[in-house]
Amino acid sequence: MTTLLGSSLPRPDALGKVTGDARYPGDLVRPGMLQLKVVFAGRPHARIVAIETSAALAYPGVVAVLTAGDVPYNAYGLIDADQPVLCGDVVRFEGDKVALVVAESQEIAAAAAKLVAITYENLPAVTDPRAALAPDAPLVHQHHGSNVLGYVPIRKGDTAHGLAEADIVLEGEFSTSWQEHAFLQPEAGIAFVDDQGRLVVETAGQWLHEDRRQIAMLLNLPVEQVVIRYATIGGAFGGREDLSIQHLAALAAWKLRQPVAIVWSREESMIGHHKRHPISVRCRWGATNEGKITAVEAEVIADGGAYASTSIEVTKVAALFATGCYEVPNISVDGYAVYTNNIPAGAFRGFGAPQAQFASEIMVTRLAHALGIDPVELRRRNIYREGSIEPMQEPLPPGVSALPVLERCVTEAQARFQQAARRSDDHAPGTTTFGTNGITSHLRRGIGIACGIKNIGYSFGFPEQATATVELHGTGTVEHAHVRVGAAEVGQGTHLALGMIAAETIGLPLDKIVMITDDSSEAPNAGSASASRLTLMAGRAVQDAAVAALLAWADEERPAQATVQFRPPATTPLDPITTAGRPNYAYGYAAQAVEVEVNTLTGQVQVLRVISVHDVGKAINRQQVEGQIEGCVAQALGYALMEHFQMRDGHILTPHFSTYLLPTALDMPTEIVPVVLELADPQGPYGARGVAEMPLVPLAPAIAAAIHDAVGVWLTEQPMTPERVLMALGAQQTKIERPG
Repeated sequence: MTTLLGSSLPRPDALGKVTGDARYPGDLVRPGMLQLKVVFAGRPHARIVAIETSAALAYPGVVAVLTAGDVPYNAYGLIDADQPVLCGDVVRFEGDKVALVVAESQEIAAAAAKLVAITYENLPAVTDPRAALAPDAPLVHQHHGSNVLGYVPIRKGDTAHGLAEADIVLEGEFSTSWQEHAFLQPEAGIAFVDDQGRLVVETAGQWLHEDRRQIAMLLNLPVEQVVIRYATIGGAFGGREDLSIQHLAALAAWKLRQPVAIVWSREESMIGHHKRHPISVRCRWGATNEGKITAVEAEVIADGGAYASTSIEVTKVAALFATGCYEVPNISVDGYAVYTNNIPAGAFRGFGAPQAQFASEIMVTRLAHALGIDPVELRRRNIYREGSIEPMQEPLPPGVSALPVLERCVTEAQARFQQAARRSDDHAPGTTTFGTNGITSHLRRGIGIACGIKNIGYSFGFPEQATATVELHGTGTVEHAHVRVGAAEVGQGTHLALGMIAAETIGLPLDKIVMITDDSSEAPNAGSASASRLTLMAGRAVQDAAVAALLAWADEERPAQATVQFRPPATTPLDPITTAGRPNYAYGYAAQAVEVEVNTLTGQVQVLRVISVHDVGKAINRQQVEGQIEGCVAQALGYALMEHFQMRDGHILTPHFSTYLLPTALDMPTEIVPVVLELADPQGPYGARGVAEMPLVPLAPAIAAAIHDAVGVWLTEQPMTPERVLMALGAQQTKIERPG
């Protein structure tokens, strides 16, 4: 049979999504379901003195108003259960939930929610993470004793010695901001008790079995009594990892024993779910005249907001990648995850890697300029290779492809940007040359390049596994198969990829594979749709289960069934003394080259072309891989230049898409070139490794380098908005006019 792998088969969910037949969580709401409305705190830090619900309860059509006392176990969280379902004593950010109104219609619930009277005593709010580290800073969590949610030290070699032997030492300070996930359809779902007495929640999420675990815990139920089902999911990007509305619907349905529904508006979503971590980096990099990086010192501070979510894990990743994808002999990094009274920060595509490498990639380019070495050549001399020792003092996992990815990016850039230069007269009147400062009077072009690394899968000792069951049916030969694997399809094409892996392994046409994926009671735990892990982890579990089922079939088992749990090589936590360990079992590598045009009158930056090169091990479905790269570039461009989620004194200043600007088709480059390398990963199914996050890692520093190439200024704050570009140009002009 001709191999399926590498072909661009159409997605089975595509037609329903474009015709409107696909059922998203909001489409599950049926007449007669009770409707839920959240009463948010609306203030960053306050003690709850009293909650008066009588007026709301008296409103016609209101069935109940639930508060903290109605929650059996009022704490939840992905890692640390430090967030209340409904606040009963203190609110810690303005999106904290204080009450839940249950009514016969959305309109009634919304009207009654305004009648819930809450008396607050305002408390001092801490909204700057660096200020939150001060010994006398107001505490976000009194019982915690400090605002340091987690401390991540990484030590390798002797940085004092490394900086002393450097011929040049550069310092840098960088900051990144929050980012909104902006997925399709805000949070929605239904919940009910079925005829078996099980609590069923139908919604959208990223990990069926983790949602089930947390809901069972807060309701004091055995996990088998909770069933999570996922409808069509309109993207996630990490934004559906934390519970948002699932537990609220579950609470109301279980307490009232009636079917309930909740559908958030976009504004409720903006205030109610976590964002990307703002991270600041202060660093010193040393290098010799020969272009050898000798040492890196860095301080990494992540604003975790009011609750833990995944902040400690994100900070570990950011600290690990403070040196990028370069082998540095002497490293000293101090990472801090900090509680503040800002909106909680959690998982977002890249998970700390984009923030850290915004700093590290700019620093590498700055070192190259200072040394008079081509930035690509400096990267070549220091980039990870097979056997390189990473910051936690262990060799990298096999499959290191950072250098071939970089070289392919350079080759593609040289060819394509030269072609673009020959077409430059068609781009803008008056453009004379391509490359550094190819300009009109106020339009200047530049080129930048950056590399990136991102772990695949869970890190630092967090348990990692994926389980799949394959059932083979037929008479004399295998005629069809059922694949059970609890893997969320959040738009990335996982279900098709897993089906293709199963079909390839079993030797069946794809239409003979039945995927059972979206019900926690029917599909085993494959882990989360995060960390670019499902292709490798769930794919390997499916492949291994298919092989085992074929062996059972050969032993005359009819139908044949096999359940396999795939576990990759174990990772380890940081050693508390030496900080040594094995942080990850696999990495993905990326390199990007960009061409930009900077308008020196307005500060507007237009990205004209992007070349995005990735080693995916094996492209299971090439079209999906290329689509992931192109879509992620669009998201990365928004993160780099436009998406400016702002808070002041604990209040969100950009609660609407009209104030939080997302890129549109008009903001996209005229040319995005996804380049796919297939250097097999030793552990992946047929060599495949994940790619979903990788394009987001190097794009912002590549754009920053291109801006510098065009106009000679470095932007070190993200997003690189027109205002910041103009400020940098103004500061540059001031230096020219006032030398010394």
